[in-house]
Amino acid sequence: MRLLIVESPTKGLTLKRFLSQDYKILSSYGHIRDLPKSELGIDIEQDFKPKYIIPLKARKTVNFLKKEAQKASLIILAVDSDREGEAIAWHLTKALGLDEKKPYQRIVFHEITKSAIEEAIKNPREINKNLVDAQQARRILDRIVGYKLSPFLWKKISRGLSAGRVQSVAVRLVVEREREIEKFIPQEYWEIAALLQSRRTDAEQICGTDAKNEFLAKLIKKDGKHVSKFGIKTKEEIDEIVKDLEGAEYKVINVAKKEIKRNPLPPFTTSTLQQESWKRFKFPAKFTMRIAQQLYERGFISYHRSDSLNLSDQSLFGAKKFICAKYGKNYWAGYLRKYKTKSKTAQEAHEAIRPTYPNKLPEMLKMDNQQLKLYQLIWQRFIACQMSQASFDSTKVEIEAKVKSQKSKVKNYDFQANGSVLKFDGFLKIYPIKYEETELPPLEKHEILEFLKLIPSQHFTQPPSRYTEASLIKILEENGIGRPSTFAPTLSTIQERNYIEKNEQKRFQPTEIGFAVNNLLVAHFPKIVDIGFTAEMETKLDKIAQGEEKWTPIIKEFYSGFEENLQKKYQEVSKKDITEKPTGKICPKCKSPLLIRLGRFGQFYACSKFPKCRHTESLEKNDLGIKCPKCQKGKIVEKRTKKRKIFYGCSSWPKCDFALWDKPFKTKCPKCDSLLRETKRKQTKCSSKECDYTR
Repeated sequence: MRLLIVESPTKGLTLKRFLSQDYKILSSYGHIRDLPKSELGIDIEQDFKPKYIIPLKARKTVNFLKKEAQKASLIILAVDSDREGEAIAWHLTKALGLDEKKPYQRIVFHEITKSAIEEAIKNPREINKNLVDAQQARRILDRIVGYKLSPFLWKKISRGLSAGRVQSVAVRLVVEREREIEKFIPQEYWEIAALLQSRRTDAEQICGTDAKNEFLAKLIKKDGKHVSKFGIKTKEEIDEIVKDLEGAEYKVINVAKKEIKRNPLPPFTTSTLQQESWKRFKFPAKFTMRIAQQLYERGFISYHRSDSLNLSDQSLFGAKKFICAKYGKNYWAGYLRKYKTKSKTAQEAHEAIRPTYPNKLPEMLKMDNQQLKLYQLIWQRFIACQMSQASFDSTKVEIEAKVKSQKSKVKNYDFQANGSVLKFDGFLKIYPIKYEETELPPLEKHEILEFLKLIPSQHFTQPPSRYTEASLIKILEENGIGRPSTFAPTLSTIQERNYIEKNEQKRFQPTEIGFAVNNLLVAHFPKIVDIGFTAEMETKLDKIAQGEEKWTPIIKEFYSGFEENLQKKYQEVSKKDITEKPTGKICPKCKSPLLIRLGRFGQFYACSKFPKCRHTESLEKNDLGIKCPKCQKGKIVEKRTKKRKIFYGCSSWPKCDFALWDKPFKTKCPKCDSLLRETKRKQTKCSSKECDYTR
C-alpha cells in the first residue's frame, strides 16, 4: 500500500477519482509543526534556530499518520507546490520520521487532473530545501517583529495590538493616503463644449431624424495654443470665451478615421483575481482565496496562489479548440497567446490561474453561487485571453470656430469631437469591460456646421481616492510588499486589529488607534514601515528560495539593529505622550481633571485618577445630542462592539442599557413618542418594538 499525504480532505477526495486502490490518501489538515505560541521559539544565540512543536490540535493527526506510515511501502507527499506547501512536506518528514530507511517521495502538480497527477507520480523529486529555508526565514522574521514589537505597543499604547513587517506597511499606506486627503485643497477649473449639428440630409438618414445630427465638440485650442485640462480656471475666463464666440462660424477642418484594436487582458494571477473579484462582486481578498481554494481542491481550476502568467501548451490548445468550435475561427486570436510576467520574482514554473478544462462552461458544473461567480470569472478571463482583438471605428473631427473681435482682430478657437463605434467584439463577447461608444454624424472637411449652443461646465479637482481592497492589493504588489499568499491575510489582520476600517463606500480609512500605531512606528522604527526596506527584504527571501542566499546571515543582519533600537525606545518613549491629552473638563465623580485617553477601540474621556476613579465618557463627536428615552438622564452616543460594529446606546451605561443598531433621529414617533430610527434600507421606523410606524 502506498500512502499519499495531502494537506486538505477535499483535495484528497478529488485525487481519489484519479488513483487506483493501491493508494491510500490522507490529509495533514495544514501545518503539523509550528513555533510555540507561548514563547518566541527562536534560539537567538544558536543562529536563530527555530524551536518547532506539534500543536495540540495537530497531535491526533500526526499520531494517526505515523501509524499509517508504518504500514505503507512508500509515502508520497503531495502537498501544494509553493513555499508553504514545501515547508509542510519538510515538516511531515520530521514529524513522521521519514528518511532513507523509510522511503518517501515528493510530487508536485499545478492542477488536479488525471494527466497532471500521472505526470507528477512519474517524476517525483526531492524536497526543495531552498523553498523551505525561504519559508522558515519569513516565519522567523515575522515572529521576531511580532513577538518583540507587539509587547512594546502594549506597553506604550494599549494591550491587544500587534505589529508586522507587511501589515505595518499596509497600514502606513492607508494612513498616508488619509493625510493626503485631509491636506487636499480643491482647485476650480472649467471646460466648454459646443453643441453642433450637421446640415447634410444624408446625415439625417444615417443618424435618424430624432437624433437631429447633434454632437458635442470640446474646446482644445485658443489661437493655436493647446488648452490644457486645468487651463481655464475661472468663470470670468469662460465668460470671455463665450463672448468671443458670439456669431462664430463653425467649420470642419479635418476628419481623421482609423481602426483601433483592443487586446484582451492576461489570465489571472492571485493579486489580479483578488482585485477583479472585489470590483465585480465586492468579495474581500480572504473570501476570494477561500472560494478559489475550494475550486482548486475540487479540480476545477489550476493552483490559486501564483504570480505567474505562464500557460501550458495543453491549456492553450484546449482554449483554441473550444473558441473555434463555439464561436468560430474569427474569434480565435490566430496564434497561441503567451504572456510574459513583469515581476522578476514570479515563479514561471507555476501557471496563471485558469480552468482545468476550458471546454467546461460554468453552467455545466455543480457548485454554489459564490463558487460559480468566481469560476465563471476565471473561465471567462482565460478563454478571452486567447480570443481575437476587439476593433473599433474611431473618428476624430477638428472644428475651427472663427470670430472677429470689435477691434477686427481675428480669434481662432479649435474644437474637437471624438467618435468610437464597436466594429467587431472579439474577446468582449465573453469578457465585457467598460468602453464608451459615441456615434458622430458623417462629416466632411470644409463643411459648415450649424451652431446650437455653448455648454460651459465647472469642475473641481478631486482628492486622491481612499483605497479599496482592490487598489490596496495593487499598490502592495507594485511596491513588492508581500507575495501572493500574504495579501489576503494582511488585509484581514489590519482590519481585525482595528487599525483600518471600511467606510460606507467600502473604502479603507485608518482608525484613531491605526493613526497612533503608525505614528509611533514611523517615528521610532522607520525601517519596519519603510516600503523600500520591506520590498528589499522580500527580494532577499526570493533569493533564499532560488538558492542565491543563506537565510541565517539575513536574519542576523536584521536582528542586530532592530533589537538595539527596541531596547533604546523602551527607555525613550512615554505612554502618556501618546495616549493622553489634557482637557479643561472635570470628572463629575471625583472632581479631578478629565483626560482624553486612547484605547484599543479609540479615544474617550477618562478620569486622571484612574484606577482609583474609573469614570469614563464618550467624546462629544460621538454624541448625537439626543436624550436617552429610557433613563431620561444620559445621552445617545455612537459606540462600537469589540468586533467594531457600530451601535447607539446610552452614555450612562451600565446603569442604563438602552441600545439600538440603527441610527436614531431627534424627531419622535408621531404614534408613540419613541425615537425614530433609520434602517439600513434608508427607511424611517419607530425604535419601539411595540410600534409599527414606518414612513
